[in-house]
Amino acid sequence: MEYDVIVIGAGQAGGPLAGAFATAGRRTALVEREHVGGTCINEGCTPTKTMVASARVAYLVRRSADYGVQVPAPRVDMRRVRQRKREIVTSFRSGSERRLDAAGVDLVRGDARFSGERTVTVRTDAGDQTLRAPQIFINTGGRPTLPDVPGIESVPWLDSTSIMELDEVPGHLLVVGGGYIGLEFGQMFRRFGAQVTVLQRGRQLLPLEDADIAETITEIMKEDGIKVLLDTQPTRFEAAPGGAIRTTVGRNGESCTIETTHVLFAAGRTPNTDTLDAAAAGIEIDEGGFIRVNERLETSAEGVYAVGDVKGGPAFTHISYDDYRILRTNLLEGGRATTRERMVPYTVFIDPQLGRVGMTETEARKSGRPVRVARMPMSRVARALEMDEPRGVMKAVVDGETDRILGCAVLGIEGGEIMSALQIAMMGGMPYTALRDGVFAHPTLAESFNNLFGSFED
Repeated sequence: MEYDVIVIGAGQAGGPLAGAFATAGRRTALVEREHVGGTCINEGCTPTKTMVASARVAYLVRRSADYGVQVPAPRVDMRRVRQRKREIVTSFRSGSERRLDAAGVDLVRGDARFSGERTVTVRTDAGDQTLRAPQIFINTGGRPTLPDVPGIESVPWLDSTSIMELDEVPGHLLVVGGGYIGLEFGQMFRRFGAQVTVLQRGRQLLPLEDADIAETITEIMKEDGIKVLLDTQPTRFEAAPGGAIRTTVGRNGESCTIETTHVLFAAGRTPNTDTLDAAAAGIEIDEGGFIRVNERLETSAEGVYAVGDVKGGPAFTHISYDDYRILRTNLLEGGRATTRERMVPYTVFIDPQLGRVGMTETEARKSGRPVRVARMPMSRVARALEMDEPRGVMKAVVDGETDRILGCAVLGIEGGEIMSALQIAMMGGMPYTALRDGVFAHPTLAESFNNLFGSFED
């Protein structure tokens, strides 16, 4: 079948791309083997943040006496938590499907692989279909990585998708990986009532953050009753009596065992390129399995583009969506957009949230430019104290010559929203003094900028 455009994968770039091309009058096929909406709607942002919200309610109920409200201890119904999550996912997914149908996209259900230059063969329930188009867009995303550890095949294990289908709270959850995913699930299930242990093979949680931010997060996790083991990794798994899982871990040259009821692997993701047969179309893949692209998202094969997580780099929904906007601008609107110098904001939905954008202090100092660092604990923010949410710290890195904000990390109540306000100032090229001297409504979290930018350490 001949098309003008073929999109492989209905993620947060692929779906909008297919809809945009179809609306523009291009005959468009969208190939999807599982769910419209990609990781974000089905296994990532939407379901996890829905469950994080349920966990926060349990946390607040337990803390109700702190606010002068006496209520019974919470009883978590994981079946209802799961059902609420499923309902929201179904709602979001069906909305995406309706938009594709309204745009006139041909949705082909099946598994795609390249069978030649700009030619795709799709394995469907009705047999193979061969599709051709002058333009092809790859948005196949990634999947949780399963570590290669002896004995892993002998024990039941969970990943970031299957853990959300549990119908009861684990007795003791071992989380392998101290990154964004591991910490979100670890804190979530601790709040649901599980005992939680987090293993992190590196020296700090969230290894891309500044050490002081990571240390504060570690303190918060421990305060919430989570056991954090740094410089530690699993070396063997085995079944134990009573259905338990015995994990041997190595730390500082020594080993010990931990018995838990459940194990979650949350240490990285693998790109979905292994079944694409990209070489058949002349598409280069790097040593990690990611598709190589340039700043215009072009692959090594003419007319073939890659977007979202499958191309490597920051694996965030908003980056995938921006990839779509770049291609829409260039291919439908005659523009010249690129990925060069785009900001990469993100929020880690632990509680309190970590919102981050721009350079870390470490990166700024390595750049050789003069740097000033503003830092202030959330305990100095009036609104945070009024809400009894004083945990965390605000940190901003400023260029010592231009007074422009280079980056920030906001670990605190609604940290992602506060970070976004700072990002807007960065986008506008505003000096930090505009926020220091600005008049903000009292008492709001944004008012904290007045004091933050009066709190330079150097």
